[in-house]
Amino acid sequence: MEKVVIYIHGKGGNASEATHYKQIFSDSDVVGLDYSSRYPWEAKRELSVLFASVSKYYKTIDIIANSIGAFFAMTSLADKNIEKAFFISPVVDMEKLITDMMLWANVTEDKLREKKEIQTSFGEILSWEYLCYVRDNPVTWSAPTHILYAENDNLTSYSTISEFAERTGSTLTVMKNGEHWFHTEEQMAFLDNWIWRYK
Repeated sequence: MEKVVIYIHGKGGNASEATHYKQIFSDSDVVGLDYSSRYPWEAKRELSVLFASVSKYYKTIDIIANSIGAFFAMTSLADKNIEKAFFISPVVDMEKLITDMMLWANVTEDKLREKKEIQTSFGEILSWEYLCYVRDNPVTWSAPTHILYAENDNLTSYSTISEFAERTGSTLTVMKNGEHWFHTEEQMAFLDNWIWRYK
């Protein structure tokens, strides 16, 4: 094979999810990156190494990235030779997401700066270092990209995703009544049809 499709999972996911895409990309090798990074500065090191270990064998590289996997892809692989990217429910503005979670948790910047890390009631850890990093390292992304967004995504607003799509020249497809995690039979069928349309 001359082409590889590299899958980058979201939080709580794993590399084996790449198997789902093998039937769609039957003309390519499909490889999931088995990464463990929780922070973008970790991902930048880890994903760069994993990406290089796979991509060196191929002429053409596409990526599929899910949720925070898309954010990690943009922070780690922006300078790589990617022909096409498929982003599923991507986190495209991490600063906005962190500040939104601070509001949900009633945490001020001063408090977060003082405490460094705060555990929220909804299971996320707010990190001052993380917030400072994303402010100091804004995402720049130029690979041709197709975005799948769910109407009821609870992490990213439509205005945020549409602004990102316009700024990067990406296509934006919205699933009515969809949710951030594409997992039901109906949602996965919609996702598959979306990939077929743009592959």
